[in-house]
Amino acid sequence: MKHRDGRRSYTILQPCGSVHAAADRYLATYAGSGSDRPYAYLLVDHLRWLESEKLTPESVEFSDLERYMGAVGAKVAMPLGNPWRTGQRPYGNSALSSAASCLKGFYLHQAAAGANSGLAEMLNRRRMPTQADRDRALLGHLSRDLPANPLAPKRIRRRHPKMLPDNARATLGPAMNSARDRLVVDWLSDGGLRIGELCGLHLADLHLRENAGCAECRAPHLHVCHRDGLANQARAKTKHEWTLQDGVIRGGLIKRVSPAMIHSYFAYMMTEYPRDAAHGMLLVQLHGADRGLPWAPEGARKMIRRAGVRAGLGVIRPHAFRHSFATAVLDASDGNLVITRDAGGWASTEVVDEIYAHVDIHDPAFDLALRKAWGEHA
Repeated sequence: MKHRDGRRSYTILQPCGSVHAAADRYLATYAGSGSDRPYAYLLVDHLRWLESEKLTPESVEFSDLERYMGAVGAKVAMPLGNPWRTGQRPYGNSALSSAASCLKGFYLHQAAAGANSGLAEMLNRRRMPTQADRDRALLGHLSRDLPANPLAPKRIRRRHPKMLPDNARATLGPAMNSARDRLVVDWLSDGGLRIGELCGLHLADLHLRENAGCAECRAPHLHVCHRDGLANQARAKTKHEWTLQDGVIRGGLIKRVSPAMIHSYFAYMMTEYPRDAAHGMLLVQLHGADRGLPWAPEGARKMIRRAGVRAGLGVIRPHAFRHSFATAVLDASDGNLVITRDAGGWASTEVVDEIYAHVDIHDPAFDLALRKAWGEHA
């Protein structure tokens, strides 16, 4: 649903066209959080399954939810019932985790309204905190237990994210058709930005000189600000507080910018940016009837995909730049998780450690450590 102020919110309609009241109340609790859209799609899948199984949110039991998780891709040791989602790919591990969180939240929300309290008791479990939990939390050493989700799949540790091919940035250069496209490659490469963050940037967010007016970073930098209702539907994932005071952006997620980013910015602004653009956003469409309007993230994704194919690199996805950026910063900082976390804007060092902090098996230090462990002399 589009609101007058430009915001978008999500709900679920029943086959008759009426709003699904329980789902609507639940999704309203996530409005504007970034979770409302994926939860709406995950929940509509579940509600369709309930209908196919002749169940309702009020009558479903815990074993039914286990069957449902198996039907969408989880490994469960039980019969799954009638085939469902025939011809569609099963959920990946990340989607399964999100589905488990969505379902637990939905049924706890139902129980708070007085429906299916028995199921809520089965879902509302606790677990002992791990050392990582204690390290992440304020006063974590006082934690005695934490919420647990019995529907969640076993966590898979992702040690090898999809990186860019070797020399991808240099190879992509000749395949770029405009200064704007070259800016996108430079800013994704050196900024570690998500594509939604990049396409959501406003010119006011860019402080590309030393000692900018915000007084929050002495070096050239930018502010990633979460905004709802942008014309191109771009949105930053994380919600850091920010303000506009006397025409100066303060707060948000502050990220340093490289000389290459500054150079490509000025090349784009001097040659292609429309002088009459009143929206104030950084990236604009260059051709067609919508020339000069804000450029949508999907347009940027397609541009990178086409450029990758033209350059002989195959399909390139914007997030591969972020993976490569994180690995490069981690290597350059001798494995400093805090530096890498803040450079990329991750929520915790645990995310960086789990995904990126793997050892190069060809590193001489790695070889020496193994030989010492084996009792060999250097």
